[in-house]
Amino acid sequence: MTLEQKIGQFFFPAVFINDTEENFQEIERLITEHNIGGLTFFHSRASAATNYESKEKVEVNDSSFERLKELVVRFQKCASTPLLMSIDAEWGLAMRVENTPQYPYAISLGALPERYEYLVYEVGRRTGLDLKAAGIHYNLAPLADINNNPKNPVIGYRSFGQNKNRVANFSTEYLRGLNEVGVLGCLKHFPGHGNTSVDSHLGLPILEETLEQLMENELVPFIKGIENNVDSIMIGHLAVPALNEGKNTSATLSKSIIEDLLRKQLKYDGLVISDALNMHSVSKLYDIKGQLEWEAFNAGNDVLCFAENVAEGIQEILKNATPKRIEESFNRLWKCKQKAGILDGNFAPEGEFDFEATSILNRLIADKSTTLIKDKQNGLHLFEAKNNDKLAKLCLYKNIDNIFYKSLKLVLPSEKFALETGDKTAIAIIKEELKCFDTILVTLFVPKAKPLNNFGIEDSVLEFLEDLFSKKKCVLYVFGNPYVLDVIPNLKSTIGIVQVYQDFREFQESAARQLLRNSRCRGSLPVTINGL
Repeated sequence: MTLEQKIGQFFFPAVFINDTEENFQEIERLITEHNIGGLTFFHSRASAATNYESKEKVEVNDSSFERLKELVVRFQKCASTPLLMSIDAEWGLAMRVENTPQYPYAISLGALPERYEYLVYEVGRRTGLDLKAAGIHYNLAPLADINNNPKNPVIGYRSFGQNKNRVANFSTEYLRGLNEVGVLGCLKHFPGHGNTSVDSHLGLPILEETLEQLMENELVPFIKGIENNVDSIMIGHLAVPALNEGKNTSATLSKSIIEDLLRKQLKYDGLVISDALNMHSVSKLYDIKGQLEWEAFNAGNDVLCFAENVAEGIQEILKNATPKRIEESFNRLWKCKQKAGILDGNFAPEGEFDFEATSILNRLIADKSTTLIKDKQNGLHLFEAKNNDKLAKLCLYKNIDNIFYKSLKLVLPSEKFALETGDKTAIAIIKEELKCFDTILVTLFVPKAKPLNNFGIEDSVLEFLEDLFSKKKCVLYVFGNPYVLDVIPNLKSTIGIVQVYQDFREFQESAARQLLRNSRCRGSLPVTINGL
């Protein structure tokens, strides 16, 4: 390979699975003309995080997985050097592709007791097998971010929680599972994106911590990953002024963070990949095409993820970088390709999905993660009310035909009500209908995983809950992000609270079994909730 061809290997442009044939042909041109090293797959342009503000609707395509496999084969065929195919599959391929196995969010796994860390390993392993079925050998996961800011708009449920040691252990187990089946992993977002309140897709978060504070907390999972030979580390688009002479320079463009801290101080010599270079926190910094790519490479990144100016970026690096530096980055990437086995021609999709195995795993996680927050006698309260014909069930943001209620039907029958929106007229009607009941099983299916606009819960619903909790004996089951508990008013007036984390069938069935048997909940909150 020429020096220019080696530089081409550093570029991993984005491919949108549900894109146009014209755009696919453009990707083929980049492969054949510039010898790019890999691709990063996304569902569609509408689903891209930087398009949040466009409000463009994401179109569902039930054939996305077949399309993905076809694209992987197609692009590999036109590559003279095998491509390292990558994707974000933090909770499985389902993060990007319809009708594929989905595993619990990291925050749900974070509720597991440490002794069940093997389940996190198994999530990594099964995710790796699913990726290989698509012909993908590089998972841009897991997060090593410690989520210690409840208002974090982009990390939150994607993190294993706020305990540094648990995040370190669980992220390492996830990586071990991936590696077991021949898939590369990636710890992100160095030096830690948890303690921020800005979405780096749209702006530049700033960490005010000192190096000492980072070493004590945010960096702990990355240090453990380095000790366990993590395949790659992704640099986050976030500024740490204490490490940049007081400047708000993104870590992805900072030599002091990548070269001095990560390489020299932490002694990491593996692959460094940038976060997506289309993200608004960095994409608008330079007017000249290729300048951003050069600056990111010059700062210490080996791989440029979601690079939008491939031809120009290659020329800027060729013009400015030393041959020694180019060889160093090339060798790191080449080692990863060797480890993944793709240089031997083993890059075709292989294997089939095992949805049954996924379901069994999800059920085990549900059984071990469900968390009792308040009162060990929830079942007894509800059965007593049922026996006195004073029990009602209220479901929020899902209809009454949900799996949880169906699982309770025979043993704990009662009147059921559903409120799927915050319509004030509907709320008034339900209030009236609940007057003759004194005990309410309230089931909240949290509409959104992210905290924007109170997780999608309307003010009218929050006001309704505040009033209901003060007037009735309420047992609350929450299916969703536990941070939602911070926005629900008057929780102290409930007689019981159980946190279930996911709305999967397996989690609903597990929660129902726990309630009916009054069995012990084994999980613990992975984050701190005010007042709980």
